Amino acid sequence: MLHGSGTTLESIISAINNNELNARINLVVSDNPNAYALERAQNNDIETYIIQNKTPEERDIELAKILDNYDIDLIVLAGYLKIIGNRLLEKYKIINTHPSLLPKFGGPGMYGMKVHTAVWEAHEKFSGPTIHFVNAEYDKGNIITQTKIEIKETDTPTVISAKVQAIEKIQLVEILKQFANGNL
Repeated sequence: MLHGSGTTLESIISAINNNELNARINLVVSDNPNAYALERAQNNDIETYIIQNKTPEERDIELAKILDNYDIDLIVLAGYLKIIGNRLLEKYKIINTHPSLLPKFGGPGMYGMKVHTAVWEAHEKFSGPTIHFVNAEYDKGNIITQTKIEIKETDTPTVISAKVQAIEKIQLVEILKQFANGNL
């Protein structure tokens, strides 16, 4: 499930198409009907679905019904900013990518450039992406992996973002390979 431009989705699609990742994407879900990720999915003959409901409980019911129609082994959240409901948490293995070294700079409202700006403002020496299992709280699930990158004094939030995003895509594909091989 995602919300934005879908560059992470594109990296997964590329890994599949290049035979680096033995996986199949059955469905791309977004709560943003204008997300470019939906177009990326459609351009690769992947079915898409736009979430209709606004409340957490309604979304949980809606998604449970929709996902029941697909053979899903893993849900990957890539830029999806809503809390996941109990119906999905009980039925599926769900992972998320987060652009900081959790538990630092996580939680509600901490996403995208907000994270990188907070890291920069805190004068952190390191940042990096975290992949974690999803639970009922924002960014509190068990950590699967983190990749630490050094932040230089001259790095801006935009530079930090670019560094983290580049590593995040590689890290996610590696975790998906482990999952496909039964090691996660």
